[in-house]
Amino acid sequence: MKRAEIIARRREFVIAGYERKYKTLADVGFDGEWVTSYQIVSNSETGPVLVAHYWLDAPQVDKHRQVLKEQGWLPGIPFNKVLTLALDRANLTRADIYVTQAFHLLPYKQWPPFRIRHIDESFDRITRHECAGRTVIALGTVAKRACRRAGVEAIECISPSARMSWEYKVDELTEALEAAIARIG
Repeated sequence: MKRAEIIARRREFVIAGYERKYKTLADVGFDGEWVTSYQIVSNSETGPVLVAHYWLDAPQVDKHRQVLKEQGWLPGIPFNKVLTLALDRANLTRADIYVTQAFHLLPYKQWPPFRIRHIDESFDRITRHECAGRTVIALGTVAKRACRRAGVEAIECISPSARMSWEYKVDELTEALEAAIARIG
């Protein structure tokens, strides 16, 4: 499936009856020519696909709009600090990877309870098409389980946001990135 079609699917994706719980990128004034805003920088056509849980909650977009417009990601959060360190260790940059998520809507608050069927609907409609024919790294339990349920083969890795030691998370993600690069050849 062409990138433009995947972006169109993301733009069309809503969950009826949950409009108060989940916002689209357009709802928060952050729609663009990407599937997720991480792809402002991390949109490699050949590098590994990193699948995370979700991008941000809706209030964070307003709070950090300027830096997000420039980079598509927040440098100060643990997820991105770990990712930056692991990329450095693997001799990669953000431009060498493709980042997406299992769930493509923005929750109204940080870490809300997500229904599995909503994650699966988003993954089936959007993410699985991003992963087709690519080397995938599933970041964390939600992404790992979504990949498994969808039949997407993935290198499984701890989430960079997990509540564990930084060193352990960086080591695990570095190892996953190196394994992905080796598979790509």
